[in-house]
Formats: sequence, structure tokens, C-alpha cells
Amino acid sequence: MLLIQNIRLSRILRNTWQVDLIMIVSCTGAYLIREYLIAYHFEIPSIIPTVLGTAIAFFIGFNNNQAYDRWWEGRKIWGSLVNDSRSFARCLINYVDKDNEVAKKMVFRHIAFLYALKANLRGTVDEIYIKYLSEEDLKEIEKHSNAHNAILNIQSRDLQILSKTNAVDGFRFIEINEMLTRFSDSMGMSERIKNTIFPTTYTYLTKVFIWLFVVTFTLVISQSAGIFSIFLGWLIGFVFVSTQINGMSLVNPFENNSAGVPLNQITRTIEINLLQMLGEDEIPEPVKPINEEYIL
Repeated sequence: MLLIQNIRLSRILRNTWQVDLIMIVSCTGAYLIREYLIAYHFEIPSIIPTVLGTAIAFFIGFNNNQAYDRWWEGRKIWGSLVNDSRSFARCLINYVDKDNEVAKKMVFRHIAFLYALKANLRGTVDEIYIKYLSEEDLKEIEKHSNAHNAILNIQSRDLQILSKTNAVDGFRFIEINEMLTRFSDSMGMSERIKNTIFPTTYTYLTKVFIWLFVVTFTLVISQSAGIFSIFLGWLIGFVFVSTQINGMSLVNPFENNSAGVPLNQITRTIEINLLQMLGEDEIPEPVKPINEEYIL
């Protein structure tokens, strides 16, 4: 997630340089075709790039709105995980009357759940969650393809044990169980965002329309601007391309990039909070920004 208000031009160019080269080649080709093939035969009507520009604006606006909705939904999901995690640990620490060791184990296991979920959403092999699980838990989780869901199942079983041993009363059991349900809901919503592919038709048509617009705009403007139409065509195309690419960077909010939801920071923050609530001595450092520009 970006931490600064102004985006550096170098970052934009790093994301768009390949498309910029294609646009420059296309503009040069359009100028040469107009100058040496069709200049003395007919003129390209200016209505063509005007119509294409309007269509592009609609497509880019739709794409970026939908992309931001996905990103904001992902951020809200993980924001609720922060609040629910603190409440979950507080309830276990303060509500369990008899067996505090089980409550502590469940808090540790919840940290493992968060790290396992984060690794799954980002498609990485991040086994930091292993240190918060017992050997018995690890053996059981190995049998499942969905580690974070398996952890929730173990949590529910331990909560049932606390209830049967009267370590928590009925009302507190219901309250803690509702939190486990919310964790499952947040997990499912995160997986839905990750596994739902953004309609490729919209992004494909947007790219095609931008290319057609750049070519036709260069053809039209070259009638009055001459060779400078190559630069002008690229400049107008750069505005559309950079807007579209930066908007599409939000489509997959859990990707490990500067535009994604900062899962590393959020997970580490929860880990620190829960360990401090348990009174642990070994507390990890918060995740630091990269180049004071963004945080992952």
C-alpha cells in the first residue's frame, strides 16, 4: 500500500515503458503511412478519434471503479480481522476461568491462522505460522489442503472442550464461537476476491481501443502538426495507458506489490498486539515501509 500522496514519475514509467514503446512505434508507423501513402488521397475525419476517446473513457472508468471496489472490500475484510482478533484474544484471556493454557494455545493458533491465510492469498510459501502450532496440530493440518480452514476447525474443537469442562459458560461460549464464525466469513470473502477473475473482456477491449485511438489520433493530428504528431499521439495515449494500468493494479488486492492491501503489516500488527496481551517477552518488530514509499 502506498504511503505517499504523490506518485513518482519513475514508478509510472516502470509500469508503462513497454506499452510506451509500442505506442511510439505505432505513432511513427501511423505518421509515415499518412505522410507517404494517404496524404494526397483523402483526409482522416476527426470524429473517429473523438468517438474512440469517449468509448475509452467509459471503459477505463468502469474498470477502475470495479478494481477499486475489489481493493476496498479486501481492505475492509482485513480491517475487521484486526478488530475481531483483538476481541477474540481478550475474551479467551479474560473469560476462561480454569484452563488458561488452552486459551493461550488458542491465541497462538489464531496468529498461525492469520499467517496461513495471508500465505494462501498471496500464493507464497510462508511457513512462519508453524512456530505457533503444536506438533499435534501440525500433523492434523498436514492432512488438509486448506491449512487456515483446518486451524479454525481445531479452534472450534478446543472451544467445545472449554465448554464441556465449564471453563467458559454458555453465554461466553456463544460469543467466542460467533467470532470464529466471523473469521470463517472473512476467510471466505478473501478467497472469493482472490479466486474471482476480473472480466478479461473489459481489459482486452480497453487495450484495443487505446491502440486504435492512438493510431487514428496520430493520423488526424499529423495533418496539421507534422512529425510532432508522433510525440502528441504518444502523450495522449500515455494519459489513457497510465490511468488504465494504475487502476488495474488494484484488481488483485492481495498481490504482493505496492498497490495491494498491506497484509504483512496487518498480520504483524495483530501478532504484536496478541503477544503483548499474553504478556510475552519476545515481540517481533513492526513491518517497516520500503523506501518510505510503500508497505507490503
